[in-house]
Amino acid sequence: MTTPQRRIGSGFGARSTADDVLHGIDLSGNTAVVTGGYSGLGLETTRALARAGARVVVPARRRTAAQEAVEGIDGVEVDDLDLADLGSVRGFAERFLASGRDIDIVINNAGIMACPETRVGPGWEAQFAVNHLGHYALVNRLWPAIARGGGARVVAVSSGAHAITGIRWDDVQFEHGYDRWQAYGQAKTANVLFAARLDALGRGVGVRAFSVHPGSILTPLQRHLPKEEMVAAGWIDENGDLADPTFKTPEQGAATQVWAATSPRLAGVGGVYCEDCDIAEPAGDGGPGGGVRGHATDPDQAARLWELSAGLTGVDAFVSTT
Repeated sequence: MTTPQRRIGSGFGARSTADDVLHGIDLSGNTAVVTGGYSGLGLETTRALARAGARVVVPARRRTAAQEAVEGIDGVEVDDLDLADLGSVRGFAERFLASGRDIDIVINNAGIMACPETRVGPGWEAQFAVNHLGHYALVNRLWPAIARGGGARVVAVSSGAHAITGIRWDDVQFEHGYDRWQAYGQAKTANVLFAARLDALGRGVGVRAFSVHPGSILTPLQRHLPKEEMVAAGWIDENGDLADPTFKTPEQGAATQVWAATSPRLAGVGGVYCEDCDIAEPAGDGGPGGGVRGHATDPDQAARLWELSAGLTGVDAFVSTT
């Protein structure tokens, strides 16, 4: 069976930065929406896209903090969005659609990792709700603006942690025992499956979707992890300094999502999982490592997740009755 998951020799790699992959690319006249675009990798993504000429819209749960973070970056605007609240998602989308603008790039960058058991909305597990369902609803609500230009790209920021587990169809919301890393792994698998299904649905109007693993980077994403756990994992030392030489800087970590959103090398390509500024290779399902696991690229699983997400959120841009 053939797979599009093959490296293409992009010319970039693990140490490339977002500015490196944008060298020579002019995004003037383009509008990008970057969730969480005011912290960690999202802020570096916002900076890089704006430097390349894009108008960047940063939807933020903490609007004041976002405005302070992006102050002084030309071409950036902030609006309210809480991905855990479908009413907030609808409100942001309605405000944006009312502006009449097209969207050229969407980067679903915001997320939470390994948090204590938290319930949002009608009792949804928070990592699945924020990392996947909120972004699912956002893209579907914004679809008229995304589809109108005929060449937009949507990038879902996943993680190598998708290798932890596929979708737990018998207990998606962890109602029968919570495990923070299993929940994170499921949410990251959902990001890959979302991009695969969106690409299949949207390519007819020229919209392509990608998922990416940004690499290991110390950012506010680790806010829920105790220092002792990160020391034991070898990420940091007892002083809190970076100890793992494979970790990337935030500028390097932002590169793969920016590359997926803009690279001319990806013209006519979509639905693939990327890492280190290239398309990733398939990985075995037997343990940790690079590449993408089969459970995250299965088109039947992707279609099943889309159907589940549509039922939970009540929105599906590809069904005329919703």
